[in-house]
Amino acid sequence: MHPHEVALVTGGGKGIGKEIVRRLAARGLTVYLGARDPDRGVTTGPGVRPIRLDVTDEASVAAAVETIEAETGRLDVLVNNAGITSDWGLRTTDFTAAHLREVYAVNVFGVVTMISACVPLLRRSPNPRVVNLSSGLASLTLLSDPEISLPTEGFLAYSSSKAALNALTLLYAETLRADGIKVNAVSPGMVPTDQNAGAPFPRGHRTVAEGAAVPVLLATIPADGPTGVFRGPDSLEDVIPW
Repeated sequence: MHPHEVALVTGGGKGIGKEIVRRLAARGLTVYLGARDPDRGVTTGPGVRPIRLDVTDEASVAAAVETIEAETGRLDVLVNNAGITSDWGLRTTDFTAAHLREVYAVNVFGVVTMISACVPLLRRSPNPRVVNLSSGLASLTLLSDPEISLPTEGFLAYSSSKAALNALTLLYAETLRADGIKVNAVSPGMVPTDQNAGAPFPRGHRTVAEGAAVPVLLATIPADGPTGVFRGPDSLEDVIPW
């Protein structure tokens, strides 16, 4: 891995995203920390460049990518970390299309917007990588296994949006293979973050550092590394079924 590689992390102002930014910068990368309000509470450091970025706003995405192109000329790593969920208290049958639209706007459409905007810059990299932050709750194999009791109530928007993200991962991986762009999905595991603050179940005991570990490993794989895989939460050897 070249020490002067360039990365962009969406939702990088807090939680797992912030730790991914810190770790990539510590490895010598120039890291653009994408946040809707980069002037509020964003910690900078050597190699970290806060940039205004709202993945639901195409103009915001275009402006951020133009800035990166002007300053660096290319992009080596895109980490699609930004994600939201909807009301934890809802039963599955109480979800409406409006709830799903809100979540899909970030978790699905936002990722499409980011990849579409960044592909031209990624093509200029000798080793381009895309990492999509997914979840074990996106696994149709696990969700359909009666022997595995995954929580489902309150997850309709989140779980289905991440399943859609997994499909995007596989389709982009195949389409961009000829360009050498590797596209992978990762589950950070259950980490207590702002996103699951209202969850009606244990929010998990994993630390932010543990949650960021495998995303960083996928973000720094070599040119002959895997593409179209779903890994985590503890190592690159942890294969999560689609």
